[in-house]
Amino acid sequence: MTDPQSDRRTDQVREALEEMIVEGQFADGDRLDEVSLAERFQVSRTPLREAFQALAASGLVELRLRRGAFVRFPALEEVVEMFEVMAEIEALCGRQAVRRMTPDDQLAIESALIACEKACAAGDTEGYYRANKDFHVAIYHAAGNRFLASEAERLHRRLKPFRRLQLRVRGRLPESLREHRAIFDALVAGDAVQAGEELRKHIAVQGDRFNDLAAGYRALGLRKRA
Repeated sequence: MTDPQSDRRTDQVREALEEMIVEGQFADGDRLDEVSLAERFQVSRTPLREAFQALAASGLVELRLRRGAFVRFPALEEVVEMFEVMAEIEALCGRQAVRRMTPDDQLAIESALIACEKACAAGDTEGYYRANKDFHVAIYHAAGNRFLASEAERLHRRLKPFRRLQLRVRGRLPESLREHRAIFDALVAGDAVQAGEELRKHIAVQGDRFNDLAAGYRALGLRKRA
């Protein structure tokens, strides 16, 4: 039986480490020292190691047998390829959701949208990110396909640091919110084609979005070591 308190500690450590990595506090290839990090976060090594495993699943950490955990920044091209796949998966979820969502599903999506609006109005990037996650996960579940929802959530988790990075670009929050509204309107209108297209455009990193992501990568030093 899982311990909720232990799970919360693991999540807190994972989120803190993720933030430190994305902010460039570690260089690519740095070894994450268990002793110093356990002291910093005032936790035992168990939640720390669980956090390392979660970060490894997202591609930000590489676990090496008997050597420990090392920071790993994916190449920009790899991140863009993941976004391309994510865009198609979310488009499929949107099309399926139009046909299958229940009133409860629609309410969950709308509630997350309202939370996004409040966070955007407050300029709360982290709050917006959490509401944004709820918005997308509600659409995955509305698609009525558990395997599809599971795969969508898995890739969403892997892209989490980079989706958060995009939200820090100036003006991105209100732009993202407008896209969320367009997605919701298409879902409610029962337009599967439009819903899929709005989700694809929302996720895809092309043109200016690609340039923004690349600039964020460079600004935070998220590059491979020479």
